[in-house]
Amino acid sequence: MPNATLRSREKEEEEPERTDSCPECGGLVVHDEEHSEKVCADCGLVVEEEGIDRGPEWRAFDSQEKDEKSRVGAPTTNTMHDKGLSTNIDWRNKDAYGNSLGSRQRQKMQRLRKWNERFRTRDAKERNLKQALGEIDRMASALGLPDNVRETASVIYRRALEEDLLPGRSIEGVATSCVYAAARQAGVPRSLDEINDVSRVDKDEIARTYRYVIRELGLEVKPADPASYVPRFASSLELSDEAQHRARELLENAKEKGVHSGKSPVGLAAAAVYAAALLTNEKTTQAKVSEVADISEVTIRNRYHELLEAEDSIPV
Repeated sequence: MPNATLRSREKEEEEPERTDSCPECGGLVVHDEEHSEKVCADCGLVVEEEGIDRGPEWRAFDSQEKDEKSRVGAPTTNTMHDKGLSTNIDWRNKDAYGNSLGSRQRQKMQRLRKWNERFRTRDAKERNLKQALGEIDRMASALGLPDNVRETASVIYRRALEEDLLPGRSIEGVATSCVYAAARQAGVPRSLDEINDVSRVDKDEIARTYRYVIRELGLEVKPADPASYVPRFASSLELSDEAQHRARELLENAKEKGVHSGKSPVGLAAAAVYAAALLTNEKTTQAKVSEVADISEVTIRNRYHELLEAEDSIPV
């Protein structure tokens, strides 16, 4: 009798416990991964359908393909000189529980940080890249540029470094020109004066280096569209959507009449915003528009009259 009890216990341990049973016949419910359903193996009743697939959205047919498609871990980024693949040691001297480290442990962590920084920037090229990408991130943050512009600017700088375009030019100058080019490529341009305000180099060097970089790398940078400045100016002046739409109409009409040729896109955009605010009965002044667009009031007045002359239905 004890042997029979022992055998029954062993049998219970060997057999998997049936947690799912069919509500119709009590049979075993199995999971059909192909159709994302739970089906009774005995009577065929579909117990559950359209279940959540928690696996990857891709398929792999061998281990090599699986390794290539797997995206486990932090994504790589061009905004860091090592593409984010290295280890960072936190500057706070605390353990995993938030407790402060002892003096000996603090000294040890300080030595580890020092050697970690040395290993991350082993040669002059990596040190150059680290400094430049830090400058790009700082300027992009100050200008309120999105992440895709930072990525593009970092890629442009990496290309310039690989093409050996830096000798004779400052790191800051090339980094600034990369931000300027990336912003224009992404359709969120910033004026040269705005770029100059956050850069560590003068305006002439920025313009000179920018022309050199786009020529040598063969970058396709279209002329800035005045309409791309309108949303930012209107948002800063707290104007309505109607005023923004009216400003775009003024610019579109000016483009058809050829008024925009040879004019600064920033000046045209500022004048269009000012004119649209007046036409929609929204209060703003030339001084406010001048401060937001970083151009003179004289330029705004001149472009303003030219826009209204191009608008047939509006008398000057």
